[in-house]
Amino acid sequence: MEQRHLGRTGLRVSRIGLGTLTWGRDTDEHDAADMLKVFWEAGGTLVDTADVYGDGEAEYLLGQLMDGLVPRRDLVISTKAGSVPDPDRRFDGSRGHLLAALDASLARLGTDHVDLWHLHAFDPETPLEETLHALDLAVSSGRARYAGVSNFCGWQLAKAATWQLAAPGIRTRLASTQMEYSLLQRGVEREVLPAALDLGVGLLPSSPLGRGVLTGKYRHATPPDSRGGSEHMARFVAPYLDDTASSIVDAVQTAADGLAVTPLQVALAWVRDRPGVAAPIVGARNALQLTAALSVETLSLPDEICRALDDVSAPVHRYPDHDWSTL
Repeated sequence: MEQRHLGRTGLRVSRIGLGTLTWGRDTDEHDAADMLKVFWEAGGTLVDTADVYGDGEAEYLLGQLMDGLVPRRDLVISTKAGSVPDPDRRFDGSRGHLLAALDASLARLGTDHVDLWHLHAFDPETPLEETLHALDLAVSSGRARYAGVSNFCGWQLAKAATWQLAAPGIRTRLASTQMEYSLLQRGVEREVLPAALDLGVGLLPSSPLGRGVLTGKYRHATPPDSRGGSEHMARFVAPYLDDTASSIVDAVQTAADGLAVTPLQVALAWVRDRPGVAAPIVGARNALQLTAALSVETLSLPDEICRALDDVSAPVHRYPDHDWSTL
């Protein structure tokens, strides 16, 4: 699998990442082991998790698998901290919480460092410089090799990245931002992606298949064994089952038919090769699904197909995203 630099750093990652959102909850140890082995054998390196996935079980399971199935040195382990199970405060970006969360993640993963550590979301109740100081301490102590953010809007990303760049050698530059991005969700193109490109921050798209909808599996009904049919994930999929999404899914199917490939391959290739994207994070249910996603490695979409998909899925970007004089 092709390797790409993550933002303006020396870290290289496989251009498809493996997500573990459902590990330890909907995905058991056997399916997780099969997927990790398939991913590793295909040349995949980037494995993404978080301290809240499965209430910590995803990290624990990944740590168990690294112990004997796949060499730790062959993987780029990315985890996140900052989300908390508190109805009154969803995110805690305080330095104390973040560093304690990192230590707990390392214990579950069974490693002395993670390769990439993300702030899971912006915490408006904590001064940003305090939150970012936790990243500096994590990197300077060796517990994290690189740092990034997740779910930061445009101004939040720009402020954080600029703050870090203001003291080179003292503060660690942001390597990445993880955001939802697909043909069904192109909101990052308004401000997040331009900021990331300008500041040298690599984009790691989550839900690159539109929460599974872009595979075409929901075109006629909701399969009972799908995420849309599950108790845990049905509300997650529901927003992309409207008429607007349906027309985009139909266009992806038409493109797939013309290229003699699958809708999954078309949708994944489109987001993988967008400007600024380092590696879409794919969350599969089993090794068969993951193998289908990894088959996109040999596919590059023709320019005319990309333009057609761009047109049919184009979000409305007006003032102030475009030069006001052209409006």
